Amino acid sequence: MNENIPLLSIRNLSTHFFVEEGVVKAVEDVSFDVAEGKTLAVVGESGCGKSVTALSVMGLVPESAGRVVDGQILFRGDDLLKKTESQMRRIRGNEIAMIFQEPMTSLNPVFTIGNQIVEAVKLHQGIKGEHAWSHAVEMLRKVGIADPARRVREYPHQMSGGMRQRVMIAMALCCWPSLLIADEPTTALDVTIQAQILELLRELQKQQNMSVMMITHDLGVAAENADDVAVVYASNIVETASVAAIFEEPLHPYTQGLLRSMPRLGQKMERLESIGGSVPNPLHFPQGCKFHPRCPIGVSDQRCRTQQPQLREVAPGRCAACFHAKGYGD
Repeated sequence: MNENIPLLSIRNLSTHFFVEEGVVKAVEDVSFDVAEGKTLAVVGESGCGKSVTALSVMGLVPESAGRVVDGQILFRGDDLLKKTESQMRRIRGNEIAMIFQEPMTSLNPVFTIGNQIVEAVKLHQGIKGEHAWSHAVEMLRKVGIADPARRVREYPHQMSGGMRQRVMIAMALCCWPSLLIADEPTTALDVTIQAQILELLRELQKQQNMSVMMITHDLGVAAENADDVAVVYASNIVETASVAAIFEEPLHPYTQGLLRSMPRLGQKMERLESIGGSVPNPLHFPQGCKFHPRCPIGVSDQRCRTQQPQLREVAPGRCAACFHAKGYGD
């Protein structure tokens, strides 16, 4: 594949949900790239649209309530939004896999771990019988589960949270996908297990030269695992940059607020700052910049209150959606 062409390229994606109260604009005009063999961290508070973006890529937005209303999702240059459901089933799990936030809601409680891995292998790889079971055992071994030949016959409730998360990783990677979407893969785990799972993902990514789109609310996770960062606020991307640039010089006030709320090694222990207010109701976003009611600059700036800034390149490899960002201009 041409190194200059991203594996995944999302352009002007908008995903809306239609409810009795009105239209929920969960994702609005979102654009970003995931380079081959690299990790993009999609960062933001709960409810900002990160997971809906991932579900849009996978073609899993529930048709009963929502749909993608605009944009393109280009995977290896092909628009996934133009694929039929049968075509998406061949891509989903095979070329693009996803680790969901909570394993117990994704693993079927009435089937063994092995049955669930073997089903994916049979469907996408055409491997059957003992070969499929051997592959399932090998995948459990690969993700660090002890005695995989025994564990492959067990049910999800017989495993700890950390082991279930490893099983989810094994299922996601059993068909050697090119792109892995990890939706808050360590949220429900304790700190020690979180570190183990993230280290495992890094090792497997290197082995397979896999691209990763990691969804997280934790900039610390992004710092340790990502090459690039897309910061999302209230359905829009407000800043994109390399992870080094984000930490060295955050340009958007929201990114700055996220960083100030993080504890830092070597600093005197003081009360951490928080971002005032709360994420706006997606049924009633504020006029102008959506962040302006919580922004120390925008709350008193007439332009911020009345005009919505568009995401714009402000430096090579850096974009921001803020009138006051360095390099934004008029």
